[in-house]
Amino acid sequence: MAEGQGQGVVKHILLAKFKEGISDHQIEEYAKQYANLVNLVPSMKAFAWGKDVSIENMNQGFTHVFESSFESTQGIAEYVAHPDHVDFANLLLPKLEKVLVVDYKPTSVLV
Repeated sequence: MAEGQGQGVVKHILLAKFKEGISDHQIEEYAKQYANLVNLVPSMKAFAWGKDVSIENMNQGFTHVFESSFESTQGIAEYVAHPDHVDFANLLLPKLEKVLVVDYKPTSVLV
């Protein structure tokens, strides 16, 4: 099995820049709908989100982070194909000016 495949916690990170004119209230509503996917998609185990607060000014225009947790890379595949995720993605993506998605398996560093 290739590196990064199979079992173990996998994080699905979506970086977003909303289009001009999308209010903070609308963004919070989208976040609530995104969070509700935990109740609809069995492979999605947790969700968190937030707005960029970095002082380094290296966000390349991305303003929001959405993080989902899964128990395997297969779980992400099931999530991506799930009809409730597809419906939500079709609602959210047109509201974004920029989007970047990264999936990774967290690695602990022992010191």
